Amino acid sequence: MKISKKTFGVLSNGKKVHLYTLKAGELTLSVSTLGAAWTSLKVPSVVPSAGKGTDDILLGFSSFDGYVNNRSFGVTAGRFASRIGGARFSLGGKEYPLYKNDGGNALHGGRVGFGSQLWKAEAYEERDGVFVRFELKSPDGQEGYPGTVRAAVSYGLTKSNELVADYQAKVDAPCPVNLTNHAFFNLAGEGRGIDILSTELKMYCSSYLEADDALIPTGKMLPAAGTPFDFTSKKPIGKDINALQETPAGGYDHCFVIDGGGRDTGDLRPFAEVYEPFSKRYMRCFTTQPGVQFYSGNKLSAVPGKIGSVYNKHDGFCLETQHFPDSPNRPEFPSAIFGPDRDYHEKAVFAFDW
Repeated sequence: MKISKKTFGVLSNGKKVHLYTLKAGELTLSVSTLGAAWTSLKVPSVVPSAGKGTDDILLGFSSFDGYVNNRSFGVTAGRFASRIGGARFSLGGKEYPLYKNDGGNALHGGRVGFGSQLWKAEAYEERDGVFVRFELKSPDGQEGYPGTVRAAVSYGLTKSNELVADYQAKVDAPCPVNLTNHAFFNLAGEGRGIDILSTELKMYCSSYLEADDALIPTGKMLPAAGTPFDFTSKKPIGKDINALQETPAGGYDHCFVIDGGGRDTGDLRPFAEVYEPFSKRYMRCFTTQPGVQFYSGNKLSAVPGKIGSVYNKHDGFCLETQHFPDSPNRPEFPSAIFGPDRDYHEKAVFAFDW
């Protein structure tokens, strides 16, 4: 196991951004203090034509400059990941207006969400892995949210080829909190020119959240069986995606309800299995969260990527473990309100094989 640290770049205000690289098992993960972002995840290549070596399975940028204005690839989203309808919510008899950065809605924390802020970081080693702990203080009123949040997020690798994400937050007044990572995966390898439509996905999700044209949940949980949202048996992501191409989402951009208990007890349970036939890579996914936002990269278009790559529609997918979108306005959803008497703590694990 190994940990290294270097200066990634310098912001316009003179503050340094650091890049940590972790090695454990046969994986190598790089994470940046800007946005607490995953910048690369290298895994062994078993494709004969590729020879020996590794592939980077995360979409991203070649240099620090690309990450300065990054609001998506690999960032830690918060204070509230995903969408809040109408960019507002009511709490304790008071209405809180938020910044509208997704049409008339608030998305991933607003104009200056956690994914665009500079986090403090410290690397550490445990018996089974290497990790970086990121810390961020969000003051009362930032982006319109009440209460001061102290967030602590740990990302790391284990000797068993697992990527572990541990999200914690304390807030001194009742406030919505929802943290996730916005990594874009392509298990074939970033830059290979293979989209994710042939990637096979199974989800432990028998239902999904119905959403309106602005992708805000209506409050209904619908059965996935017999619809394009049925991934209860493994199938290629592209098998039924054409049925969604003319919808406002343009593909998959929906929250799936993860089967089983565990949200209140902190139980880690499976939510997805992914197999990529070209590379023969597997990714098995686990979380304590009630939902996962599955996004099939519908809006990627001519994005300059790593080492000359250009990302277009369906070149990557996201599996964002989270509380349900618009939870602050949906009392029928699991509560995403945290405060002095309720700390936030969720976890996700991505296990790799090939």
